[in-house]
Amino acid sequence: MPSDSNRVFKHFDDFHWLNKPLTHSLSGGLLTIRSNAKTDFWQRTHYGFKRDTGHCFLKTVSGDFSIHTMARFKPKSQFDQCGLMARIDSENWIKCSTEYENSELSRLGSVVTNLGYSDWATQEVSTEISSMWYRLSRSGNDVFIEHSSDGKVWQQMRVAHLHQLERSLDVGIYACSPIGTGFICSFQHIEISHNK
Repeated sequence: MPSDSNRVFKHFDDFHWLNKPLTHSLSGGLLTIRSNAKTDFWQRTHYGFKRDTGHCFLKTVSGDFSIHTMARFKPKSQFDQCGLMARIDSENWIKCSTEYENSELSRLGSVVTNLGYSDWATQEVSTEISSMWYRLSRSGNDVFIEHSSDGKVWQQMRVAHLHQLERSLDVGIYACSPIGTGFICSFQHIEISHNK
């Protein structure tokens, strides 16, 4: 966990919405979202469609950084998801999350989108899991993606590269419901620190 001296911020200063949800609340350092129906992030690969309609609460950050959050979620429909987003534009971004599949299993994974084409790397996890910590750390054009069950012991998900990344990008949390409606999730401990 970053020390207070390394934190760029502790609250939600200078954040902005991309595709603001109809229902959300922000109080006491806790952000809760109820995602709109048919919202998603994906670009072309395999499925052919382009979606850039999910909800993001983002802050513009320059240079190397690390962002982490703890998400709690109650999925209702297949593909309901929430987690972290690092975004240049609609065709260049990274997200990591736990995505609901069915009553038995979900998919802990990440999507890296470069030059308008997404990929998807996943591993199966139990749907009984209702919270997860996520961390994205930037070093140049490379991003290290991790998850944790307790916010203390972190496990690598992947290392990725954003080809179009320059000095700054938008980072923060995201949520979407590609099929259903009424997915409720909340985020705590959203923090950004300098990645040394």
